[in-house]
Amino acid sequence: MPQRRLRVAVLNRNFDPTGGGAERYSIALVEHLAARHDIHVFAQTIHHSHPGVTYHRVSAPMRRPRWINQLWFAYATWRATRQGFDVVHSHENTWHGQVQTVHVLPIRYNLFVGRDGWRRALRWLKVATSPRLLAYLWLENRRYAPQPGRSIVATSNTLRDVVAATHPHTLPMLKVITPGVASAPGAATASEKLAARVALGLPTDAALVLFVANDFRKKGLDALLIACGQVVKGEQVAMPHTSRDSAKSAAWKLRPLNLAVVGNAAHAQEFRSQIKRLGLDSKVHYLGQKEDVSQAYLAADVLAHPTLEDTFGMVVLEAMAHGLPVVVSAGRYCGIAELLTHDVNALILPDPTDATALARELGSVLTDNKLQTRLGTAATKFASQYKWSNLSIEQEAMYLKSIQSHEKTS
Repeated sequence: MPQRRLRVAVLNRNFDPTGGGAERYSIALVEHLAARHDIHVFAQTIHHSHPGVTYHRVSAPMRRPRWINQLWFAYATWRATRQGFDVVHSHENTWHGQVQTVHVLPIRYNLFVGRDGWRRALRWLKVATSPRLLAYLWLENRRYAPQPGRSIVATSNTLRDVVAATHPHTLPMLKVITPGVASAPGAATASEKLAARVALGLPTDAALVLFVANDFRKKGLDALLIACGQVVKGEQVAMPHTSRDSAKSAAWKLRPLNLAVVGNAAHAQEFRSQIKRLGLDSKVHYLGQKEDVSQAYLAADVLAHPTLEDTFGMVVLEAMAHGLPVVVSAGRYCGIAELLTHDVNALILPDPTDATALARELGSVLTDNKLQTRLGTAATKFASQYKWSNLSIEQEAMYLKSIQSHEKTS
């Protein structure tokens, strides 16, 4: 651990715990590092307060179009942090910052991977005629450019491999620091579960599936709704962990299936007709965005995360820390799944769009108490290995390494 107290600038446009995994990642690190260092947060939106943290609001003269705002944020923070800081740590697509934490797939990867020949030429034509894409690619190239003391942090092994393949020169600079949890309290007691459901206005006698996301479509709500509809209608048959007879038992009649959705409820409108068509009108409960999702974890029986794209999947780790069984997309879709083992500490979906397979896994865990307990216990054990207290020390070591490397070359 560094002996000196560092003065660190943290760049994140939206410093708000309701923003998503990237925002909660940077917030958690800031809170842990603030006890030992002088942390200065530079952001355009700030909904956070923590002892020892100094906040600097960055102006936003044009929030739209986003690419212009991104360029402005990069320029404004560059001017504000050129002097007076030991380390500049950016969670944004900026050209400056000794430490760059990457939360999303590279733009170059999204644009060009899998496109050859004329398809690649057409994509380059699209880029050449788009100021937005040109700006994003320029920022990304500058962000990944080798500089004295620069380190690039990927939030999962999967993301690290993609960054290295897309920008091969970054490999010596790359390190993985995953998201973490503050603690791993384990499964809720019956009284805790009941109290949480009452507080959230959720049915107390239902089998409750939890879904947490801000981008409902990308994180797989469409497939989850279909799966819930199949479970409610009893369309799923031979389940992998239960017999055919128990799958057709009265369990669902005794405990009707309900779905709790945490996230930006503004996206709910586009799923309204689907919910009605599936007969789930009274079974889907929108809880809105929450700074603290822990009460929802206490209330639920299982977390479903059939995401189509997630570089890690922080909500999965948080749910596991609360002893929840999780059904999650495979590693090619969700980075955390690369660290998990199917039927040991999670149920992993090879194809997150396969609603029938998702229904089978949800049905199996909700109709088999032994399976639910076994997965929940293993989930807590797994999550306990990823504590923010330990991960923040890894981040400190990177700060010190960047400083030492920069000092050697200056």
